[in-house]
Amino acid sequence: MAGHSASRPQSPKTPVLIDMWHLGPEVSNSELTLSLLEVAESIHTKNLGGLWYFMFCRAPDHERKDKEQLERVLKDLYCGEVMGAETYAATLYAVKQKLDENGVEKFTVLVSWERKSLVRKYMEQLFTRLYQYELIELPMSSKEKHLKKPWESSKAGPHIDPEVEGIQKEISQFLESLPSLKGDLAILKSSLIPGHIFLHGFTTRTGGISYVSTLSSLNLFSSSKRRDPPAVVKENLRRLAHVAGFNPEMYHSIKVNHASDVWVMGQPQPESYDGIVTNQRGIIVAAPGADCIPLVFADPVKKVCGAAHSGNQISVVLTQLPKHDKPSVVKQMFPLLEAPTALAKIFSLSRCRLKLIY
Repeated sequence: MAGHSASRPQSPKTPVLIDMWHLGPEVSNSELTLSLLEVAESIHTKNLGGLWYFMFCRAPDHERKDKEQLERVLKDLYCGEVMGAETYAATLYAVKQKLDENGVEKFTVLVSWERKSLVRKYMEQLFTRLYQYELIELPMSSKEKHLKKPWESSKAGPHIDPEVEGIQKEISQFLESLPSLKGDLAILKSSLIPGHIFLHGFTTRTGGISYVSTLSSLNLFSSSKRRDPPAVVKENLRRLAHVAGFNPEMYHSIKVNHASDVWVMGQPQPESYDGIVTNQRGIIVAAPGADCIPLVFADPVKKVCGAAHSGNQISVVLTQLPKHDKPSVVKQMFPLLEAPTALAKIFSLSRCRLKLIY
């Protein structure tokens, strides 16, 4: 019996980012259009499918109609979008947002050979290890090789420092200019902790710049498994510090391990710890919280404070306590806050021991 075999669905091809910054901001529209056509032909030759993102340097006086003309050219080629900005950080960040909106984790970057190392440094600052990308050298004509580079002396073009420190500064300045998302930054405070002695508070999820839906906007934690890079988390922390009134350089957050280890500041720092205690002035200690409850401790007499990631089982114990018993639990803990080491003992108790105390 004859029949047609079902064709296998083709896997989606990875997006392609095309770095055109080697052309500089002063390149004419006709030259840029010609270069785009040559690159498009090269991409077809290499059989690189998926959506194309053309990244180019736009001078401050670059008119909107120029970009619209380029977009029409690309539309005729069925190949993608034009992403232009005055800084490379802004351009690459805009492309990253497009990739994240589509859930993309794997892509290809076409870049000129002389910018390959520089672009890689930008990528390392804005993309975590969650992403998989390959940098492929972009073919250039002999004429393009003699065009002025955007980081050379040019009043119209942005200055791009090839060193990581310069790249980080450019990214920081760009992120600082972004508006807050999902509302203002709010800090909740406890009436039990004297504000004239301890600067304290509990953050909400608004007021930052993180656009990833699963993290809300005020994300204060970065890892290789998340889309938010450390640069974004650093900017969120800067905004929090500005509103709360502390120095972000003095900020210390718990390195969660869902265990009972505690770092008493002044003693050797453990590799990971779910509690942190200090009696040093000007130090900010913090604990993250999601389904696990963050705990804050403060002794106004001994001037000792601490923060703890309570852990799932401890959270269950607190939740199961009758409402009228919960304040008594806090009162039982406060007499133990005689010194940082004493406070550390609270955190180091086993889960069974904690249940006995409660």
